[in-house]
Amino acid sequence: MVLFNNFQFCISACAKAEYEVDGECCPVCGPGFHLYKHCSEYTSTSCKPCTPSTFTDLPNGLSQCFPCTVCDSSQGLRTKTECTLTADTICEPREGFYCIDQHKHSCRAAVEHSKCNPGQYIIQNGTAYRDTVCGDCVGDTYSDGSFSSCLPHTQCESSNGVKRWVKIPGTHSSDTECEEQQTVSIIIGIISGVLVIAVGLGLGLLCRRYKKRKSLNIGREYVRPDGGAVGSFRLIPGHSR
Repeated sequence: MVLFNNFQFCISACAKAEYEVDGECCPVCGPGFHLYKHCSEYTSTSCKPCTPSTFTDLPNGLSQCFPCTVCDSSQGLRTKTECTLTADTICEPREGFYCIDQHKHSCRAAVEHSKCNPGQYIIQNGTAYRDTVCGDCVGDTYSDGSFSSCLPHTQCESSNGVKRWVKIPGTHSSDTECEEQQTVSIIIGIISGVLVIAVGLGLGLLCRRYKKRKSLNIGREYVRPDGGAVGSFRLIPGHSR
């Protein structure tokens, strides 16, 4: 009973805003300060402000302030709120990362969001405190991993004079590839070919007729205007008598 009373006395010897040193109860330093000199019988506690990049966030009897936390980018972190004399730095995950070690209001480590694989779609995008959630495509659907839902495979159907058929079947990670052939283009190609042949034959026929007429005019009879003897001569192109 005596021991219990002594223990209770020791606990309650100093008030909440005091700390004990050498049997004396000294006032604590406020947030943003640290102990410089203990109190004495005649003087109160002497405190000093924290230096830059250090802090204390609670009343204390510490001989020095805490160093401010540095948000390490290699740990997937960035600074959300700068450190002050009365509060530590608050870190948050970098863009594309989520927190895996949270302490009070700050994050101490983060990892990159998972990426959905081809054949999967994104059910929920990742946040600062949650990873990406992926789902698998089923049936005749596909996704390259970046879609918010799986898309149906393209149907290779012929229509409007265009004949289409499956070149490469679709999978859960890729769409169907179609091959197509336009009937109209084929008809136009055939007509164009026929026209070219017809024009060629026509030109050939004209050339033959021209050569034939030219050969008939090479030699012809000529009657002299003065009633002289009839003679014949060969016309030379570009000359006249």
